[in-house]
Amino acid sequence: MEVFYIANNNTDLLCNDQIKISHVLVIGPNGEQMGVKKIEDAKTIAQYAGLDLVLMNGNANPAVCKIIDYNKFKYEKAKKQKEARKKQQASIAELKEYRLSPVIDVGDFDTKVRNASKYLEKGHKIKLSIRFKGRQSTHPEIGEEVMNRFATKVETIADIEQPARLEGKNMTMLLTPKKEK
Repeated sequence: MEVFYIANNNTDLLCNDQIKISHVLVIGPNGEQMGVKKIEDAKTIAQYAGLDLVLMNGNANPAVCKIIDYNKFKYEKAKKQKEARKKQQASIAELKEYRLSPVIDVGDFDTKVRNASKYLEKGHKIKLSIRFKGRQSTHPEIGEEVMNRFATKVETIADIEQPARLEGKNMTMLLTPKKEK
C-alpha cells in the first residue's frame, strides 16, 4: 500500500524520511538512472553520498526520486524564480497616463510634454487621455488637435502606436518610444 504525505509548503518536495513509498526509480547526483530500488536502499545510497533523496515526481509509476543537495536545489530554484520575475518586469514597459483637457493652458501643456519626454526617454509608454465635460463633447476635434499637437512636440523621441480615438466621453492616444537603430 502506497501512502503519500503532503509537504509543509506547496512548493516543497518530499525529502528523505518524508517519503513513504515502497519502491522508487532513483536518479543519481550526476543525472544517471540507477534503476528501481527499495526506499531504504535509495536512502542509504543518498546518505552514503552525503546528499538528500528528494521525491521529484510522486505520481509516476514508479515514483521518481533524485539524489541531490536539497538546500542547494531550493536556493537555486528560488534564485531562478527571482531572476525570471526581474526579467518579466523589465520586459513590461511601464505605462504612464497623462490627462489633458481640451482647454489646457500653454504652461500646463509644456510641463506635461517635458515630463512625458523624460518617461519616453526611459523607454516607457505614454497614454494621453482627454475627458470631455458638458458641451465640450460636441467638439471632439478640439481634443484631437490638442493630442496631435502633443504628439508633434515629442515626435523626435516617440511614435504614435494608437492614434487619437474617441470612446464615449474619453479620447485616448498611445505613444511609444522610438526604436533605436
